[in-house]
Amino acid sequence: MKDWQQRVITERDELCAKLSKLRQFKQTAEYAAAESKARSLLDQQDCVMQQYADILGARIALFK
Repeated sequence: MKDWQQRVITERDELCAKLSKLRQFKQTAEYAAAESKARSLLDQQDCVMQQYADILGARIALFK
């Protein structure tokens, strides 16, 4: 595996870890108590992070 390919895998793994933490936060009372605009932005962030992770995953699939 080339160095740049490993960096893409690492980037995807780190992104997925952050996405998991975001989703855990979205299950808390603190999230529920946040203003609707803040919740909306976090929801948008979740969606974009998932799309980014999916793109990285598709790129990684091409490595094989």
